[in-house]
Amino acid sequence: MSVIKHPEQRVAIFIDTQNLYHSAKNLYKAKANFDAIVKTAVGGRKLVRAQAYVVTTESGEEQPFFEALEKIGIEVKTKDLQIFYGGAKKADWDVGMAIDAVKVASKVDAIVIATGDGDFIPLVEYVRSEGCQIEAITFGRSCSSKLREFVDEFTDLDEDPKKYLIGYRQRGGFKRQIQHIVGTDTDDIEG
Repeated sequence: MSVIKHPEQRVAIFIDTQNLYHSAKNLYKAKANFDAIVKTAVGGRKLVRAQAYVVTTESGEEQPFFEALEKIGIEVKTKDLQIFYGGAKKADWDVGMAIDAVKVASKVDAIVIATGDGDFIPLVEYVRSEGCQIEAITFGRSCSSKLREFVDEFTDLDEDPKKYLIGYRQRGGFKRQIQHIVGTDTDDIEG
């Protein structure tokens, strides 16, 4: 499904940082380019708010990453990593992200959630019932198929990984390299 976007639309973006980080790492062995993702999500509209939901660790090694997000205009909301007896770890921002999106829904024309997590379907339904457009942007191969169905628009970052990843090296071997050099499908080459 595609929606109409115009420069006067007010948009808010809520980024499930862990979801995008792990998708980029597991699918491509690369890092998500949050600047490019936000620019695509905004789509020439008025950005009212961009929030990233992140987890802090005891070591604080993620601080430069948080600062990089802030430099590109993304508000960073942090939560401490919980470590339970026995070593189990938990860091879940789903409820916090959903509540923030609900709070801002009446103040914007569109909400973009940067996640592939199907747990956000109730948020999608609620935001739409309030008359707000709801969109999702994430790596399609790691996205809930149900989430794709429920949003007004889905942007698949897998369609242009080079644009949305840092440290991405295209894989595909000899045939893809020849296609790139020759500019044609290798099936069309005789011999």
